[in-house]
This record gives sequence, C-alpha cells and structure tokens, in this order.
Amino acid sequence: MVKLSPSILSADFGNLERDILRLEKEGVTYVHIDVMDGNFVPNISIGIPVIESIRSKTKMIFDVHLMIDKPERYVVQFAKAGADIINIHLEATNEVRGTLEKIKSLGKLAGITIKPDTKVEDVLEYLEIVDLVLVMTVEPGFGGQKLMDKGLEKIKILKKYIEENKLSVEVEVDGGVNLSNIKKVLDTGVDVIVAGSAIFENDEIEKNIKEFYKNV
Repeated sequence: MVKLSPSILSADFGNLERDILRLEKEGVTYVHIDVMDGNFVPNISIGIPVIESIRSKTKMIFDVHLMIDKPERYVVQFAKAGADIINIHLEATNEVRGTLEKIKSLGKLAGITIKPDTKVEDVLEYLEIVDLVLVMTVEPGFGGQKLMDKGLEKIKILKKYIEENKLSVEVEVDGGVNLSNIKKVLDTGVDVIVAGSAIFENDEIEKNIKEFYKNV
C-alpha cells in the first residue's frame, strides 16, 4: 500500500504535538519534516531543536527532508536528534556519495532528492546506496504550490529503472499532491506521497486522511 507522509510544514506550529498525535491516531506511520536554511531555498523552517522536542512524543517514522546547503555538515546532528530517514538534495552538495554513506553508517535510511529541473539520469548512479528517492513536483521552499506534471514522468522512469535492476528503493513524491490529482500521481507507481496543505487544511486532519486512504 502507498504510504502517506504528511508534511508538518503545513501543521499548526503552536500545536505541533497535538497535530502529530492526530496523524498517529489515524494510523499514519510517516511524518515529513522539511528543514530549510534560507540559502538553498528561499525560506527558513524548523531545525534540530524542534525535531529533538517532538521525538519523544511519537513513534512515527521521521522522514527528514534537508533543503540545506552542504548537508554533510549536519547529518550526525540530525541522526542524534531522532531522524529515521535523512534525505539530502543532489543539488546541495559536492559530496553526495560520501554524505549518503555517512547517513547509512549512522544506522539511518538514506534518501536523495531532485528538484523539478534536475535530470532524472543524474540520480541513477546513487540508487544502489539509497533507500529512497524523492522527486519534487514543485520548486522546494514553500507549501501550497501547484503540482508540475514533468515530475510524474521522472517517477515513472525511476520506477522502471529500479524494477529492471532489482533494487530495493522506494520513490517518494512531494509537491502539490491532493485529492484532485491523486489518481495520476498513483498511476506512476509511487511508493510514498508527501502531502501538506491537503492534509492540514481547514484543521480537518482526520477527515482528510480518511479521504486520502479511500483513494489509494
């Protein structure tokens, strides 16, 4: 079954523990945590102290998406803070392989992300060492954007390559996914769906999760 990884970028930060527990109560196992540095992307979001503070509140898998320059500087700290998956951007470092290997050595799952204009071929050489590939279907940095269809074609290419090479790698999609476009997203064969606004909008988390699972 396709996994849902709600992005707490769209949660109520004044009631973050409450919203996370609402997700967990509905049977959601992943929570997507966007970390932005105001440099790699034009926005600043939560960081290590927030992850540390919520780690003891839930057993959910922390799917940590590092939208930061030179993530190799911080993977140890994010691992200690409680990340389960540490996902770095291909475009953010000149030490891609070494950083991914470091994440694995820390006992964490390693992920790699590509932005909408990055060629899917650029990530193929790393598939043998990662656990997850995240395809952005919006420009990273802000929630509430419209899904770009060109990202869905990349997912299809990745799924075919992974199957043909018998690799154990999940493909995740992030950006603009909602109930109006969920069918074409699912048609790519994607394994994990990140959704922020579509889950947290109108403070109807439970209803929105139920609607999501009806469609997958």
